[in-house]
Amino acid sequence: MKNVAGVSETARIFDQIARSRRSIRGFLPEPLDTSVLQQVFATAAFAPSNCNTQPWFSHVVSGAVRDRLSQRFLQTIGEGEHSLDFPYEAKYDGEYRKRQLDVGILLYQALGVTRDDKQGKRRAFLRNLEFFDAPHVVFIFMPEWCDIREACDVGMYAQNLMLTMQAHGIASCPQTILGYDADSVRQELGIDSTMKLLFGISFGYEDPELPENQILPERAELPQLVQFHT
Repeated sequence: MKNVAGVSETARIFDQIARSRRSIRGFLPEPLDTSVLQQVFATAAFAPSNCNTQPWFSHVVSGAVRDRLSQRFLQTIGEGEHSLDFPYEAKYDGEYRKRQLDVGILLYQALGVTRDDKQGKRRAFLRNLEFFDAPHVVFIFMPEWCDIREACDVGMYAQNLMLTMQAHGIASCPQTILGYDADSVRQELGIDSTMKLLFGISFGYEDPELPENQILPERAELPQLVQFHT
């Protein structure tokens, strides 16, 4: 069924879901029901993949396991000890650097952290390792034989996952830094060394009272990102 503007109701709803998804940096402690978790991950698994290989593997942690990993990350990543499966040496220049700086400024302003406040910046950094108090975290792996094409497949799966969460009223925050101590995650969860960790996503119900959750980073204008050819 189409509305008066010629846009289907399904398209309108999806547009709202996609545009409302944000990286949330503060969660309520209330855990999700197991049935909701299962439904969300079952839907996310319908993401596309090259030759239908489906090279993603999700490990969801909650409760005591989640707490142990947070404490371990604070002792390892928090003190500069890393074990990455995939090197991260990105150096942003030009417009990419500007976008990175702009969102950082917005975050520090929301947290009341000034440019010279080293302790405040340290606290903001450590919040990542506390999963922003989210009750759940999913660590996303792919087999060691995978390469960049399979990593793209995993990225599409992760986006499917976060949009499905958003449709269920569940907030999320994808975090590259949660892949900085892959050895600890594998050890804690009993995962074979042939499985390689890409990143993690903290998720749960948003705490709407936190100022850092009011951040709305600007998006690039369409002509900056897309060229239409006929």
